Amino acid sequence: MESKFAHIIVFFLLATSFETLMARKEGDGSEVIKLLKESESESWCKGKQFWPELIGVPTKLAKEIIEKENPSINDVPIILNGTPVPADFRCNRVRLFDNILGDVVQIPRVA
Repeated sequence: MESKFAHIIVFFLLATSFETLMARKEGDGSEVIKLLKESESESWCKGKQFWPELIGVPTKLAKEIIEKENPSINDVPIILNGTPVPADFRCNRVRLFDNILGDVVQIPRVA
């Protein structure tokens, strides 16, 4: 009985560590990308600064893509989603938040 209870607790702990998927209208994606591009033009950092297309991509591949698309990025740490990070801002850093499966779960951005 204890073993079954332990399995249930582990299941719920793992289930809560994943972000929920939210249903969106088909048109929402282009609006989000448009807003990201507008804020990108207002920034003082050079080059591409947002990669919404990398959500769900393996983090190691995403890291290569980011470094290729913006050569000024030289600090791309891979961080487990939910881990606290310092609030400082640097133009040469993009944090990749991944899940336990190694996939990107938040929009990578210069931070």
